[in-house]
Amino acid sequence: MTKSEGWTGWDEYAPFYDWENARTLGRRDVEYWRRLVRHEAARTLELGCGTGRLLMPMARTGVSIVGIDRSAPMLMRARDRARRARRDSRPAIVRGDIRQLPFPNRSFGMVMAPYGLLQSLLREADLRKTLADVARVLRKGGLLGVDLVPDLTSWAEYSRKISLKGRGPGGGTVTLIESVRQDRRKRLTIFDEEFIERHGRVSRRHTFSLTFRTLTAPEICDRLESAGFRVDALAGSYRDAPWSPDADVWLIRARKR
Repeated sequence: MTKSEGWTGWDEYAPFYDWENARTLGRRDVEYWRRLVRHEAARTLELGCGTGRLLMPMARTGVSIVGIDRSAPMLMRARDRARRARRDSRPAIVRGDIRQLPFPNRSFGMVMAPYGLLQSLLREADLRKTLADVARVLRKGGLLGVDLVPDLTSWAEYSRKISLKGRGPGGGTVTLIESVRQDRRKRLTIFDEEFIERHGRVSRRHTFSLTFRTLTAPEICDRLESAGFRVDALAGSYRDAPWSPDADVWLIRARKR
């Protein structure tokens, strides 16, 4: 397996992220996060805010929110979204490393780690640093919400499968040809992506890989407890159905002790 970092591939993914997610996840997690943000009514930080898919709906709740991401191409799209929004619902957007958050101690009342964000941390040391810094920037009693993708390690391996095809974000058509590899010893799932854009007779290929690491929900809960959190809830759906190992999603809510 080629050695990679958790941020590898995300710059190249930026032009296609919203296009693909509109056809897969859609908006099914938006209301879950909106409920939490409204309930906490505190200054909120979104880790890995990307193109602003969640950041902008959260900003429209009226809560002060900050998004942070490492990828400049992703953040360019988030900033474009923010510029089109009403002035009173524009979030702050920061480029930075979630392992070393550029914010003062106890400066947030809530932190969001949505849609597998923590699974992009490929080493135990990276996860430990991130959770420690999240605990640092959260005030006592502040909420950390975590959304995990449970089936990464059980994802069937395949090669050059046409996963999606449709009208592209800039016109023409886009085809996603995808391969999946597993490194089960390291619990890594690697998606080799090839996006083909076609405009008439002209085509362009964009190839990159995205790598994710999966721990079980109980293992993540143990890491949270070690980082100074108290796990309050573990759910198996965006409507708070009971958790099970084969649930569609793994959702964890933990408070800083």
